[in-house]
Amino acid sequence: MAQIGTRKLKVEVDGTEYTADVSNCRFTSAAGDSDFTPFSAAAAGGSRKYQLVGTAAQDAVADSFWDIVYSQAGADIPVTLMPYGNAVPSATEPHFTSTITVSEPDGDFLGGEANSSTTAKFTFDFAFDCTRPERVTA
Repeated sequence: MAQIGTRKLKVEVDGTEYTADVSNCRFTSAAGDSDFTPFSAAAAGGSRKYQLVGTAAQDAVADSFWDIVYSQAGADIPVTLMPYGNAVPSATEPHFTSTITVSEPDGDFLGGEANSSTTAKFTFDFAFDCTRPERVTA
């Protein structure tokens, strides 16, 4: 088995790869919040809430990852995570797809604190609600 390493993950949003813009990316799962839970959902363990969360570099140019958040807040967009970094999914190295609902972040969105490093970048954290990720093997 090939365990997932920490340097290979690729992220694609609406068919465009943004791996160079994103330094932290993951799907999360938590108990869903609902005023009404049908017996079928309760029998299955209750509802779940899924999110795509992470950290990305600020880049105000058109078509950057930051620009998706700035320009398309509220839009539903397909996303693919490739945890093994492979271009084509397989049974041993699957991809995971979902649909995110783009939302602006709480907290830093543009700008930040000064840093004397020549390679430091302003970043922002994102958390997009999404559908349950589906494993794609072919």
